[in-house]
Amino acid sequence: MGFGKIISDIEFKFIINHKKYIAISTFALKVSENCILKVKAYNELADECYQELEKSDVIGIQGMLNSNMEIIIENIQRS
Repeated sequence: MGFGKIISDIEFKFIINHKKYIAISTFALKVSENCILKVKAYNELADECYQELEKSDVIGIQGMLNSNMEIIIENIQRS
């Protein structure tokens, strides 16, 4: 699990995929002086990020790196 500070507003949007709505939250996470990650969460986890997290929160995330060099969150831990 990696820890970092949220340094952007959390964006929330819906997309339609095969007549299903998919919720997506995105934000930037600073993990060190020289490393800023673009982070995405989907569906229920996206809702949780948008409703419960704020800019400047320090969180731990666990996830996977996608082909666009974004972290797809699988688990969040609040400090």
